[in-house]
Amino acid sequence: MPAYRQEGDPETVRLWSLTEDTLLEAGDDDTLVAITWWGEYELADVPGPVRESLGRMALGPVSMRNLATSAGNSAEAWAGTLRKVLNQLSGSVVHSLALNDGRGPLLSAIPVTQAPVFPTDAVPPGRLIKLSRYSAMRPDGGGLLLESPRARYRVALLRPPAVTVASSLAGPVTVAQVAEASGLAEPVVAEVVTFLVAAGVVLVADDWAEFAEDTDTDLAVWSPDDLMFHARSRTWLKGGPPDPEAHRAGAEPPVVKQITAGPTFPLHRPDPAVLKATDPTLATLLERDHTCPEVTERALSSRQVGEFLFRAARVRSIGPAYLPGGPGHEASQRPYFSVACLYELEIYVGINRCADLARGIYHYDPLWHTLTLINDDLGVLDGMLDLAMVGAGSHRRPSVLLTMTARMSRIAWVLGSAAYATTLVHVGALQQVLYLAAKAMGLAAHAVPVDAGDRVDRSLKLEWPAEVSVGECVLDFPGR
Repeated sequence: MPAYRQEGDPETVRLWSLTEDTLLEAGDDDTLVAITWWGEYELADVPGPVRESLGRMALGPVSMRNLATSAGNSAEAWAGTLRKVLNQLSGSVVHSLALNDGRGPLLSAIPVTQAPVFPTDAVPPGRLIKLSRYSAMRPDGGGLLLESPRARYRVALLRPPAVTVASSLAGPVTVAQVAEASGLAEPVVAEVVTFLVAAGVVLVADDWAEFAEDTDTDLAVWSPDDLMFHARSRTWLKGGPPDPEAHRAGAEPPVVKQITAGPTFPLHRPDPAVLKATDPTLATLLERDHTCPEVTERALSSRQVGEFLFRAARVRSIGPAYLPGGPGHEASQRPYFSVACLYELEIYVGINRCADLARGIYHYDPLWHTLTLINDDLGVLDGMLDLAMVGAGSHRRPSVLLTMTARMSRIAWVLGSAAYATTLVHVGALQQVLYLAAKAMGLAAHAVPVDAGDRVDRSLKLEWPAEVSVGECVLDFPGR
């Protein structure tokens, strides 16, 4: 209990519960099996009162005081065993804080790692505190969720006092300053802060009023967005949608996007047998030096564009596929890699210089191997080509600009919250195949970084966020 509690101050109560995805099954003798997100735990020699306590925690938050009261004189005998069990299951134990008013928790710390530690040491009076710069707050389940990619827990802010305290920590302050500014009792503020620090979303300054996060050079290279994306995308469903099956609602998205508007142009189909007989070997292509793009002013032909897309991105076949532990789905086979053959990527082709294709933005249909004109506004095309020119470090617009997009429902239908991270893997796989296919043809294909904002999505007339742009590649002749 903090030293600054005074008589008449509101009392806080610490509560414990098990995560909603935790199941308890009785084994032989005194064995208890806990089935959690992280795996199964076989707990041996679990006395009856501990089993009962865990069962109550599976139903919702309870206080140790109430558990001890229900156990009577035997409480001390099993309290140590209960703490050991909770330590084993720490990745599935939710810590909550409530006022002694019967109105439910102020906030709850929900674990997002397998074996987190939840320290309970109070923040020293007068010590500066602040939110981690990596912390983010968003609505979730009727409350606010405070999380950080560096934290061991996500914190559900369930009642106004918790929200008030958390939102008061944008800059370095003390508990006393937060209490004075908010009108909340200082002991309540102190307990809420202690919980936020234990969860890892709030920092405590050292004796010199400095925060370790501010001087960590390894951490400085990460932006908050990138670090959050990395941390969350490496976990499939923990911390993802409340309903694990929500991403599978509705019919399976089609294998290939259907484009009906605009004129369509069939592309050249080379003979795969001829390509095998005449192409340089993979080792030859890989051992050639990689160079930065040197955009020329030569015009490609539609035959070259057709052969390039045929080699790198066409649909070879369609059939069923299965992901271990996931649903069966209709899949396709193409020249580049895709998890479970989902192939959520689409290719849009911006034609700038092509001998027998008009300037404009086209969609590539990998099944029928055709281009369909979707945008003939040359001002829009020039704007996209300018972005690519800057990204390539050139003074010329490329002959052809390929833009890759992702139909997120196509991949999320199977992979859920891992979908976007997997899409970026697919972009890299496709870029490499584009690069090798161009080399084999005596052309040059290079990925280019584009500061797109929403300009690319609007230029391609995408239904954002159902389909989003994820990468660009220029196609041209190699520089001399």
